[in-house]
Amino acid sequence: MTQRINYMQQSPEFSKKMMELSNAEKESSIEEKIQHLVHIRASQMNGCGFCLDMHIKQAKIDGESELRLYHISVWRDSTLFSPRERAALAWTEVLTKLPDQGVPDDIFDRVREQLSEKEISDLTFSIMAINAWNRINVAFKNVPGSADTAFGLTKAGLS
Repeated sequence: MTQRINYMQQSPEFSKKMMELSNAEKESSIEEKIQHLVHIRASQMNGCGFCLDMHIKQAKIDGESELRLYHISVWRDSTLFSPRERAALAWTEVLTKLPDQGVPDDIFDRVREQLSEKEISDLTFSIMAINAWNRINVAFKNVPGSADTAFGLTKAGLS
């Protein structure tokens, strides 16, 4: 697979703003472990190999277990995720593939039981960001693993 366009070179100001949004997640009310789950699940759903590869490596570096990484795609059937993590994954799925009728009240109510309004808002911005990254990386066929050195991902030991 060959990258179609280097969007960072072609649109440096937009790329900079996207990086700023992603960097703002470090100040989020949502813990890093959940952010990793969200990034991985949205990337799976969107078929973004570049982001999936990157976020699995980041999660591994940050101490996530391999078994939980394997279970993200089947989180509903797995006993490895807390109610809070399940709420975040449900919110990720519904916002990544918006239903025609919008977000159902029952899903929002389940999420609201686990997260505060601030946390739901912060999580929503995280989901928006990863979906935007997925779309640009899928569109321009960025090669999974091609940024490992630049992002310090070689220490994940998954090359």
